[in-house]
Amino acid sequence: MVRMQDFRLEPEELILQECHAAERVIRSGWYILGRELRCFEKRWADLCGVRYAVGTGNGLDAIEIALRASGIGPGDEVITTAMTAFASVLAIIRSGAVPVLADIDPSTALLDPESVSRCLTHRNKAIVLVHLYGHLRGMDRWQSFCDERGLILIEDCAQAHLACEGGKYAGSFGRAGAYSFYPTKNLGGLGDAGAVITNDKDLAETASLLRNYGQSQRYHHPLLGLNSRLDEIHAAILSVRLASLAAFTERRRTVAWLYREGIKNARIFLLDPPHKIENHVYHLFVIRCEERDRLASFLKNRGIESLMHYPLPIHRQPPCSALRCDPEGLAHAERHAEECLSIPCHHCLTDADVSRVIEALNDFS
Repeated sequence: MVRMQDFRLEPEELILQECHAAERVIRSGWYILGRELRCFEKRWADLCGVRYAVGTGNGLDAIEIALRASGIGPGDEVITTAMTAFASVLAIIRSGAVPVLADIDPSTALLDPESVSRCLTHRNKAIVLVHLYGHLRGMDRWQSFCDERGLILIEDCAQAHLACEGGKYAGSFGRAGAYSFYPTKNLGGLGDAGAVITNDKDLAETASLLRNYGQSQRYHHPLLGLNSRLDEIHAAILSVRLASLAAFTERRRTVAWLYREGIKNARIFLLDPPHKIENHVYHLFVIRCEERDRLASFLKNRGIESLMHYPLPIHRQPPCSALRCDPEGLAHAERHAEECLSIPCHHCLTDADVSRVIEALNDFS
């Protein structure tokens, strides 16, 4: 079976390094908010080209903390995409703000600026821009869009580790960027983990308080925070995996290039490629097919795993059915949800695996 992800195939040397890192933490006797976290935060901030990184318990909390630390809360509306993981919208709701859902560009599945414009009212205070599938695109335009309208730009970078445009990395364009280090991410730990990155000192300090009950010093709580700390053992393992991130990312890009060159089936549609290779890190390689479910079954019978990202747009989720949306509707997100299929694209795939996937897709009729 060619799987979407198979951690058992990772290099033995990397696994041993992770074991050593875990042992180092266990023997240190310090498990929360210690040296390992500070080391990883600095390394991640440096790599992303920002001044500060604040480790959090997961990516959902990172978005919520980024919003709250930016002053977003009750009475505010935040525009985001209808085509994203549920966490993107849940974080807005948990911040006290109200999500507003805009449509996507069907050629990329990324947030459509024209749809966002149609959603604007005086209540809008921020945009959560999701770099879906690992694709960074049009950031100059988004920065200008937000600056001209007095909107705060928060980047959801959960799928975009090392995505770069114009020499800047995902998360460094807006007021803050939110990362997830869930195991399946391009940089993933062995459990839940996340981080907020920013160049804003006040935001970083507020985020540090919010992740730790709103605590400024022991037993002093100037803010109402949450329990969302990136544990030492996860930070240590992420530091180990960070050394392989560039090489693993290049392998994903190579796999994606092979798919783009090799998939030749009129029934299968590819999303637009990035303007430059560094703009996309291919957390997911997503294709579209009008007979998506039949294609998924066909691939399964050929020993190839696939998944759907995402089969239900946010406004079709019961808790979000009453959210305000683009007044012209969300037709592109709805169609994408019906047709999208993710095929294996990760650093452990061999060329033979990739050829097997391409052959199966081309045989589909």
